[in-house]
Amino acid sequence: MTALELEGIHLVRGGKTILRGIDWTVQRGDHWALLGANGSGKTTLLKVITGDEWPTRGEVRVLGERHGDCDLRELRRRIGWVSAALERRVHGGDTGWEIALSGFEASLGLYREFSEAECRQAERALRDINASQVADQPFETMSQGEQQRVLIARALIHRPTLLILDEPCAGLDPAAREDLLVDLQTLGKRRGGPTLILVTHHLEEIGPWVSHAMILRGGECLAQGRVGEVISAATLTRALGRPCRVTARGGRYRLSLG
Repeated sequence: MTALELEGIHLVRGGKTILRGIDWTVQRGDHWALLGANGSGKTTLLKVITGDEWPTRGEVRVLGERHGDCDLRELRRRIGWVSAALERRVHGGDTGWEIALSGFEASLGLYREFSEAECRQAERALRDINASQVADQPFETMSQGEQQRVLIARALIHRPTLLILDEPCAGLDPAAREDLLVDLQTLGKRRGGPTLILVTHHLEEIGPWVSHAMILRGGECLAQGRVGEVISAATLTRALGRPCRVTARGGRYRLSLG
C-alpha cells in the first residue's frame, strides 16, 4: 500500500522556484530519511504533504487521498508531524499528559473535557515513545529529550499512518540522541506502526531501520532510493557543495567534510 505519492511537484512563491519537479513515492512500512542543506526545500516539501502549502503544479496523494478531492482536516488526523516550531509554542506549565491529549484537537492547551478512552489513549501514546515517566511533569522542567518524546506522543494520539519528524534530535546531547533514536527504531519496527519520514542534517541519525533516503538540493531531488544506494560521498558532495567523505559501520553512517 502506498503512503505517499508526489508527481511533478513545482512550487513557486514570489517569482522564486522553491520546489522543482519532485516525484516521490513512499510505500507503507518503508521508513525514509530526508536530507539536504538549509534552504534545499525540505520543510516546504513537508508542508505540501500536509496541505499547508499548495503546489503551483503537480499532484499530491497521501494515504490514498488526493489533495483537492478530500477533506484535509480529516486527512491531517492520519498524519503526525513534529517540528521544532511546535516546541517553542507549548505552554511551559502543561504536563506531558496534557500535551499528549491536546493532539486530539491539534491545539496547544486543553479546551474541553476528555473521555476515559481518550485519556487512556494519551497514556498509551506516551508509553509508545517511552515518555510515561513525565506524564505529570511540566513541560518547562523536562529535559529536551523528554520534551521531544512528549511532542511525538502528541502526534501519535490519533495513531497516525504517517509520522513526519522534522529534525527530532536537534539540540540533544549525544546520549539523549541515541536514546531517542532507539525509541524511534522500536516505533518503526512495531507491527501496525506508522510509516516514518525523518528529516535530518546528520547521517549519524540514520539507523538500520531507515530503509530509504531522499536528498534535496536547491528544491530538486538530487537522489532517492535505498539508503545504501543514496548515501555516498559523491552525492553528498554535490548536495553540500563541499568535499565529503562517508564511512559506514554497523548500519550507521558518518560524514566528514573536506
